[in-house]
Amino acid sequence: MQTLRTARKGQTVTVVKLHGVGPTRRRIMDMGLTKGTLVHVRKVAPLGDPIELNVRGYELTLRKADAEMIEVC
Repeated sequence: MQTLRTARKGQTVTVVKLHGVGPTRRRIMDMGLTKGTLVHVRKVAPLGDPIELNVRGYELTLRKADAEMIEVC
């Protein structure tokens, strides 16, 4: 299983599943990260936190903990 946290800079992946529960899952979905969404990894900070993404035409920055909950392929 590959998560968004393990995606490399410059890689484009597709969201397969969200593993969060409750308010955390809802927050991730409200940011546009739903099943089938294409996500382009723009930048990864030197220590890996945060990750800058391009989702649905806008830039989004996620923490490692949130990116770990998003399964991608």
